[in-house]
Amino acid sequence: MGRGAKQRRSAAAGPGPVREWATFEDPADGTRWEVDVTFLTSPWRCLFGCGCQGVLTGPAPELEQGCCSYGAHTPGPADRARVEEAAVALTADDWQFAARGRRQGVFVRSAGGGWRTRLVDGACIFLNRPTFSEGAGCALHLAAVRSGQNPMLTKPDVCWQLPLRRSYRSEEDGTTTSVLGEFGRTGWGEGGSSFAWWCTEAPEAFTGTVPVYRSLEPELRAMVGGRLYEQIAAYLQSRERSGPVPVPHPAARRPSTRP
Repeated sequence: MGRGAKQRRSAAAGPGPVREWATFEDPADGTRWEVDVTFLTSPWRCLFGCGCQGVLTGPAPELEQGCCSYGAHTPGPADRARVEEAAVALTADDWQFAARGRRQGVFVRSAGGGWRTRLVDGACIFLNRPTFSEGAGCALHLAAVRSGQNPMLTKPDVCWQLPLRRSYRSEEDGTTTSVLGEFGRTGWGEGGSSFAWWCTEAPEAFTGTVPVYRSLEPELRAMVGGRLYEQIAAYLQSRERSGPVPVPHPAARRPSTRP
């Protein structure tokens, strides 16, 4: 478990199903982390292109937009520069909107400040549509996979981290706890409440064959660091093997409505 893994059970804000958390101390710098045991041990998987309903106000699986309908907000200039550099390497065979991206740029100022990727015809400029010769999907992601790179090196941070989310909580003693959990509707702000569908609430997305802490291991290592990841993974593995069984995810406990 490492230094001070602590188990607690809690409900999400307001009434709702109980989920389980564990607390760790980062061996690298002493940062206190609280991690969502329920989500990390769940069998969630991405349904892009195979049942994802999208994040519009009505189900739209035929558009194959996934969660790319509103563009990707970037946390800072380093993230933006990395994506812009990756875009330069994309060819017209990789990227449906390459010509427009080179002419107009791939980022625009967002209404609330900061930057987000440009929208084209109702979705991110990097999203190839189903009509594209290479098929639908993020041009940055697909090009990285074809070249043997991890898409984390080319995509905006928020994109490769999804559906994981790191947030921060101020404690009464003046310290700060880093919280690692799932990116729920609230992560999108007020707009998330209008989604007709969201994957971490959908039973059909909890049909993977391995737990999230294994299927998203590269992403988790990048977010928390290798040493802390090893501690978290060892703790979760011990829970799976010797019990008590972690609290199951609320969505995984509901029957799927998918035909």
